[in-house]
Amino acid sequence: MHNILRKMDTSSWENWKASLGQAVEFAEELGIPRDTVAELAQKFGSYLAGNADTSVSENRALKELWSVATPEEQKVLAGLVTKLVTKH
Repeated sequence: MHNILRKMDTSSWENWKASLGQAVEFAEELGIPRDTVAELAQKFGSYLAGNADTSVSENRALKELWSVATPEEQKVLAGLVTKLVTKH
């Protein structure tokens, strides 16, 4: 999983959204259920909170939100970001 995450482009908000959107769409094309995609998004969120380029203000904001969120709130945030990048 870390290899996939390292390939995500966090250099800008738009690049990050595009990278995550492609990953989510690929998972859905493989038939991975939406709940499982949301769980994976939560794991991605944890990884990105520790590795995203915080010079990008949106990355910094997400990292700060993630750091103060409870696990349940992180799940909600991951679901919202997944929804945002797939526009479903």
